[in-house]
Amino acid sequence: MGLFQQQKQQSQCSAVGPELLAVLPTNPKPWYKTRHLIQLNLILLVPLFSAATIGFDSAMMNGLQSLPQWKTFFEFPKPALLGTINAIYPVGKLIGLYPATWISDRYGRRKPMRFGFFILILGAAIQGGAQNLSMFIVARVLLGLATAFISLPSPLLICELAYPTQRGKLTALYNTFFYLGSVFAAWSTYGSFRLQSTLAWRIPSTLQGAFPLIQLCCFYWVPESPRWLIAHGKHDEARDIFTKYHSAGDKDSPLVDFELAEIETAIRAENTAISQSSYIDCIRTSPNRRRTFIAVSLGVFAQWSGNGVVSYYLTLVLDTIGIKAASSQTLINGMLQLFNWIISILAGALMVDRLGRRTLFLISTAGMLVSYICWTALNSVFARDSNQTAGYAVLAFIFIYYFFYDIAWTPLLWAYPAEIFPYTLRARGLTITLSSAYLGLILGQIVNPIAMTDIGWKYYTVFCCLLAILLVIVYLCYPETRGHSLEEIAEIFDGKKVARRGESTENIATDKTVTNHHVAEG
Repeated sequence: MGLFQQQKQQSQCSAVGPELLAVLPTNPKPWYKTRHLIQLNLILLVPLFSAATIGFDSAMMNGLQSLPQWKTFFEFPKPALLGTINAIYPVGKLIGLYPATWISDRYGRRKPMRFGFFILILGAAIQGGAQNLSMFIVARVLLGLATAFISLPSPLLICELAYPTQRGKLTALYNTFFYLGSVFAAWSTYGSFRLQSTLAWRIPSTLQGAFPLIQLCCFYWVPESPRWLIAHGKHDEARDIFTKYHSAGDKDSPLVDFELAEIETAIRAENTAISQSSYIDCIRTSPNRRRTFIAVSLGVFAQWSGNGVVSYYLTLVLDTIGIKAASSQTLINGMLQLFNWIISILAGALMVDRLGRRTLFLISTAGMLVSYICWTALNSVFARDSNQTAGYAVLAFIFIYYFFYDIAWTPLLWAYPAEIFPYTLRARGLTITLSSAYLGLILGQIVNPIAMTDIGWKYYTVFCCLLAILLVIVYLCYPETRGHSLEEIAEIFDGKKVARRGESTENIATDKTVTNHHVAEG
């Protein structure tokens, strides 16, 4: 038991640091045997499933493009039109992102999510019942718009509500659920492709509303972000949430006092420096410019690191290596999504506190570069000699490439920007990342199918160059954030010491008094 306790303490210290560790309750039981943590993590499944809703779309569209029933109904769309059909989805995301950010900051994390669930269910119904291409495209605009209203607040709510020692893993797990949606979509399409009617594509199109419907049914039990409540003067409610889910109802818990004091101190300091936060504040100071550069690079390279040609155009990629049968393409799509989901969890999200964010980014990007170079070289061999062995080797390297992509870029795309921005800029910082990603996705949706059709495998050399640039950016600009609470991460960028237990006891005591005073006044 002593050895177990020591290992557990070392693991917790690497996740949150010694200051917060000092106020954690001594509890030898793992979280899945601790009632209040089971309740909290079950509740967090609701925002976690938002990523599954997003992931459903790319795998579904990959699958639909392999179906003769879909291509026949929409009269075999040309590459440019196909790009438009796919690009209109992130256009809807981009339109909805900024109002979703404003609502999340002004009215809380929950309100935009509830609105998004309703519109997603409506959009899926219209998409599944589409009678022509125009109706299908309108549905995809609605789906994209609604997606923004759940994709922005969901990771923020997870980040701000999770138990301190589990925050890194849970926030990183968020985007791994993207592949849960992808798996569901890919296998739904594979299961329906044998139907010799429009039901072959209408069934998976309608199922895009399944996850939002489940989330909406469970949303009643999801509380508001305690950090948002404190920022808006609702200290009593914030204390109640932390007490219920972080300390099993212990109102005198040192952990709850520490969290409330640290959050209030950080928010008060931010509000002193920024009377009314705006996007200009994201570039006003040198630390914030660095944060913003990281946010932009994350978004852009999440779509332009080579994954874009497979995410929505796997059919075209498989065509270039001689795998053209609909049954084979839909099966490979299903297997790839299942592989991605498993790797992104086991080798990605669960490793963020063990290996660290920066280490994962470096290993991931270097591995992607090497595998993409091999992928490109093998594709050139197949194009020259029609060597089927080379074609199957390309398929293997697609999986190898995604192994490296999944260990960092899948789990950390949402988690990393949610960590590095302070509370007052957190929603805007994540919006910058998502805006960059959506703009990159829109450009990719238009360019990728045309380039794949016109120049084939030679297009992959572009991504080899981009990955080399990305590796340099990650090495020079991406800092390590493990071992810090959300409020303490500001030190890495700002070089300022936040009030810490053990370093500034007087300040912490004062902050606790202030917090308790606010709670008493509630």
